[in-house]
Amino acid sequence: MEINSNNKISARYLESACENLNRVLCEETGNIERGSKLLFESYQNGGHFYAFGTGHSHMIAEELYTRAGGYAPVRAILPPEFMLHEMVNKSTHLERLSGYAAHLLDLYNVQSADVLLIISNSGRNAVPVEMAMLAKEKGCGVIAITSVAHSRSVAPRAGIGKKVFELADVVLDNKAVPGDAGFAISGLDTLMGPTSTITGAALVNALVISFVKKLVDSGIEPPVFKSSNLDGADKYNKYLFDTFCK
Repeated sequence: MEINSNNKISARYLESACENLNRVLCEETGNIERGSKLLFESYQNGGHFYAFGTGHSHMIAEELYTRAGGYAPVRAILPPEFMLHEMVNKSTHLERLSGYAAHLLDLYNVQSADVLLIISNSGRNAVPVEMAMLAKEKGCGVIAITSVAHSRSVAPRAGIGKKVFELADVVLDNKAVPGDAGFAISGLDTLMGPTSTITGAALVNALVISFVKKLVDSGIEPPVFKSSNLDGADKYNKYLFDTFCK
């Protein structure tokens, strides 16, 4: 493929993103299958599917929630204080606070039959680590989307002494390099091009598609949202909103 000289840098970045996605394809499909089995077993036992992330990782949890083509019963744990729109560094400081996770699990009523997906690129901070530990103590299944390379390269901040990937039942490695950004521009010292959002969104959708296929194969018709911008979708989606999103 011939690339216009003005677009070579953008093409190189997109190629690097594709390389990371290909690594996910080659290395993570077995873990995706394990995660989907955990979700299917939880469904059979009357459990619910929760998703949680802080900072930019909250976008992967939100990708699951009331999304066109998304599984309707997902319960997203998305307190605004853990997002970035309220104050730039607020979520960074809060996710390092020990004790916060226990209150979130209680407020959202996470139970032993449930599965909790925790998205944390570094997997080192107190809130995601304690979420994983306390959910496991409840008997809840835990799936993590994290950068194993990043997590292994840093010390844990939580007093537990472990990181999310060491606690989860299933780990989906997003293949992000330590620090997330991994694309170099000549003449610029700081790397750009974070990869965790691209591979994280692909991983979480692959996980849910694999899970929903198991439901279909079992004769269950899964509730899946349509785009609200398709004609006739509002009435269809209203039933799903009223049933699963209260």
